[in-house]
Amino acid sequence: MSGSPMIHPTAIVASSAELGTGVEIGPYAIVEDNVYIGDGTRVDAHAVIKQYTRIGKRNHIHSHALVGGAPQDLKFRGEVTWLELGDENTIREFATLHRGTEGGGGITRIGSNNLCMAYTHVAHDCHVGSHIVLSNGATLGGHVTVDDFAIIGGLSAVHQFSHIGTHAFVGGMTGVAQDLPPWMLAAGSRALVHGPNLVGLRRIGASRETIGALKKAFRLVWRSELSRAEALEQLTSEYENIPELMEFVNFIYKSERGLCPAEKNLSKGVDDDAATR
Repeated sequence: MSGSPMIHPTAIVASSAELGTGVEIGPYAIVEDNVYIGDGTRVDAHAVIKQYTRIGKRNHIHSHALVGGAPQDLKFRGEVTWLELGDENTIREFATLHRGTEGGGGITRIGSNNLCMAYTHVAHDCHVGSHIVLSNGATLGGHVTVDDFAIIGGLSAVHQFSHIGTHAFVGGMTGVAQDLPPWMLAAGSRALVHGPNLVGLRRIGASRETIGALKKAFRLVWRSELSRAEALEQLTSEYENIPELMEFVNFIYKSERGLCPAEKNLSKGVDDDAATR
């Protein structure tokens, strides 16, 4: 990518903003002071990039999105905090991405290759990984962590300080109030864990052994009479050679909010035979 930035004559770009090569700023877009936009990024008509925002390369900010907005936090007093956006993200119409707060470390960080669909919201101090999909209207409260490859369904909301693990799947219209471990699927008006994210596991070519181990992990952690510590100890002793399983175990050990509960209908649980299908 080469060439000077292409700025539409109706756009407003602050003199202190730094634009990389090949950046496109569309009609009526606004780019404020203390903004850094990497090479090849496109900002469409009427989008707003607020101050104290760093944007990487080859992102596409669609019309009417707001990137780097001030935190919706009553403790915020206008201090200098930042939003950092990685490379090759797609931010669709009316999405809102807010910068951090002093109490949360001063930065909201979003990785690369993410899709934030229309009307999604990433609140202050969130740490969002890469290759994540936030479906239409999905909302992350403040201080939320979302790990790589997770999918958050449309019109879902994640409570402040919650943690969504890698390759986890949150169904549409779901309220997530606690942590959702990696590779698990949750849905319901209040998030209930239904078992492993089998579609996601198969998409990445997970082995039958890995899928079977995660199904057993679901049963031991949410369905058995073992204490959580006993369940994790048993899983570690049996499957320490399976990285996905150990990531699941380590996530639970580190959980601060506790885990989303399981759905109560045992007939819908993960069956033993399915582990070999």
